[in-house]
Amino acid sequence: MSPELLFLLDLALKMALTAFIVVVVSITVERSGPFLGALIAALPTAAGAAYIILAFEHPPDFIVASAVGSAAATAAVSIFALVYTVLAQRHGLVISVGVAIFVWFVAAAALRAVTWTSLTALLLNVAVFGATVPLSWRYRTSGPPAKFMRTAYDIPVRALSAAVVVVIVTTISTSIGSFASGMFAVFPIVMACTAVILHLRVGGKAAASMFAHAQIALNGLWLGFLVVHFLVAPLGVWGAFGVGLIACVAWSGILWAIRRMAR
Repeated sequence: MSPELLFLLDLALKMALTAFIVVVVSITVERSGPFLGALIAALPTAAGAAYIILAFEHPPDFIVASAVGSAAATAAVSIFALVYTVLAQRHGLVISVGVAIFVWFVAAAALRAVTWTSLTALLLNVAVFGATVPLSWRYRTSGPPAKFMRTAYDIPVRALSAAVVVVIVTTISTSIGSFASGMFAVFPIVMACTAVILHLRVGGKAAASMFAHAQIALNGLWLGFLVVHFLVAPLGVWGAFGVGLIACVAWSGILWAIRRMAR
């Protein structure tokens, strides 16, 4: 088999895997309320697809370093969600999502200027979420999901966008290094695409409610990546991935159980 054909098959597999994950998550989010939607949106969907592909293409040490980058970049995702939540109360889709994405890139550029460790990434997230969670609290609403008519292109656009991001990250990972690969693996493409569609269908305030709920749920994301960072050596890459995913899901499960008990 020629190298060109192998490259194309690898590219198609990356896109298909990512698209499948995003479609499943998108449908689930739309059929749940803002709280459950936030728990699902905060799971490592596109990032998980990126890491599966990175694991096939790079040694374990690369994954260990990338996990620190993803953990640190989760703080930038929290800032992205806060910026969109605040702007969506008064502004349209282009300004709300556009400025939020711009701020994410500014935060990502700032992260690259520092040499991060697992401890400093943890402290960064504690500090950032210590601010973004209370600042987002007033925008949280509850209740059943808003009803809207989904067009034929909604989910394909989300799936294709996430697939393109994953392909770019995994294709240039050797050039940009492990930390940057981990950082861009958590680029909030699924959240951004969901914001675009929900903002147009149900309005900015309703769409922003899910992002406000997601602030606490996103803590499970950086926690899961730190678990991967520490467990690759003793458990191997795939074992670390499994335990890291369990940590993310367990965090969302704890939040769901607390909400159920509170009610």
